[in-house]
Parts: sequence; C-alpha cells; structure tokens
Amino acid sequence: MGLPPDQGVRHAIDLVPGTKYCVTRQWPLPKEQCDVIDAFFRAKHEAGLVRENKSPHSTPTFCVRKPNGTWRIVHAFNKLNAATIPAQTSIPRKDVRQNNIVGCTLYSALDLVDGYYQLLMRACDVPLTAMSTPSGMLWEWLVMPQGLSNAPATFNRLVTQLFRPHRAYAQTYFDDIFVHSRAEHGKSDVENHVEPLRAVLEFMRTNKLYGNLDKCVFGAEEIPFLGCFIGKRGLREDPAKVKAIVEWPVPKNQKDLRKWLGLANYLHKYSANYAETARPLSNLLKKDAPWCWEV
Repeated sequence: MGLPPDQGVRHAIDLVPGTKYCVTRQWPLPKEQCDVIDAFFRAKHEAGLVRENKSPHSTPTFCVRKPNGTWRIVHAFNKLNAATIPAQTSIPRKDVRQNNIVGCTLYSALDLVDGYYQLLMRACDVPLTAMSTPSGMLWEWLVMPQGLSNAPATFNRLVTQLFRPHRAYAQTYFDDIFVHSRAEHGKSDVENHVEPLRAVLEFMRTNKLYGNLDKCVFGAEEIPFLGCFIGKRGLREDPAKVKAIVEWPVPKNQKDLRKWLGLANYLHKYSANYAETARPLSNLLKKDAPWCWEV
C-alpha cells in the first residue's frame, strides 16, 4: 500500500503550552484481544503506515466488539486529546448541503473507507501518536489515526479541498460524498448521471480514496442523506427515526418529557406548524407547571 501522496494537508497536533509528555500505561487485555491488536499493527506496518519507535509518549490500545462480532481497534488518546489545542475549523452545514442537491433526478452516495489513512501526519508530530500494545510493542503513526480530537476537522478540510473542482455535481460531508445530476440536454437521467459519477470515481482512484461498497448507493432516485431522505420530490423524514419517536415510552415526568421533545424536535422541519402542535407539551416544562398527562 505505502504512504499516500502529500495532498497539501497534513494533520498537526498543537499542544497546550507547558505540556511535556502524554503517557498512559497499557493495561492487560485478554489473549484474543492481544492477538487482534498485534495482527492489526503488523498489517499496518507491512503497509507502511506505522513504524516502531522509542517515543517518550505512549497511548494504550484496546478492542471493542462490533455488532457483527468482529473487533474494532481503539486508541485511548484521552490524555493527548486533553492537551491538544482545538482546531478552529468550521463544520459543514447540513442544510446548505441539502439545498445544493434537493430536487435532482438521480443520486449516488459514496462512503469513504479508511479515509484517515490518506492523510499524512506532520513529521514533528509523529512521536505524539505513539501506541503501546499489551505485547510490549510501541508503534507510531505516519498517517492520521482514528481517535485524535482534531482528526475530523482535518479530514473534512482535505475532502473539501480535493473535491472543490467537482462541487457542481458532488457534495461532501466528512467521509460521505453525494453525486447528483439533473435531467437536461435531451439526455436520459442515467446518461446525465453517469458522466459526473465517472468523473468522481476516477478522481477518487487518482487520489487513492476508496469507497465502502457495502454502504454505497448508485444511481438512485432517493438516498439517505445525513439523517433524512432526499430525492427529486424533496426531503422526507427517516422512517426509522419516526418509528423511534412513536415507540418512545409515555413520559411520566418533566425529565422524561424533555428527553422525548428533544427527540421529536427532529420532525420540526418536516411538519407544518410543529411548534404550535408541540406547545401544550412545551408548556408542561415551565417552572411550577402542574403535571397533567392525558393520552
């Protein structure tokens, strides 16, 4: 695999002045997890993404079981993140992304896999990424690992910069890429969509960005989009989220009601006069308001 090309954006870790060493001791783990961790770093070392080191810094590694039964490797960067100056990078606005693509005829949604590994670390910060393992190894990352506090902001900056020439037909939101097209020039919907989709896929190949096929959608009239569904007829709510709201237990007090209203607020952009409809419930949250619930 080897290191990715330098895209002009490297992940930097700027520490709070006065910070010396970020060290957390590795704790013991079951043999199964130790074997998984060793195999993980062995593969990353063979790919050229990590190297052995003697850094004065050290962060432990552990595993979390995924729903499918496999293990997820987790780096406990708590101490390093606490000493890191937060990045002042703007987060993409979902509503702007929605407005840019709503009403198109066909969509493709691409989910980037291992996108962080396409970003090089700033050379002087590589020792800060030192990872310990239960078997006694110490590795440091040459690319941006998962778990660093400013990693999402850096990755979003890279993706935004890379896809800027394609923003007329491709919107990005962190590791999600949405390709969209409209019917025009007397061509079919599919013909209009294939051209921008091919341009994006070829661009991804050139820049060593890879999609997770299990999560990608190609040439659909409607796609899941950042918590809702979007298509040529506009936006609509996610049925799974509506189901969760409907099946929520009946509130028994103000605390329960506040939680439910926080969840139900998801519907405000899809429901006419939502605030007026919810007003009787909101009134129950006022100070000294008597609790009266009628179903």
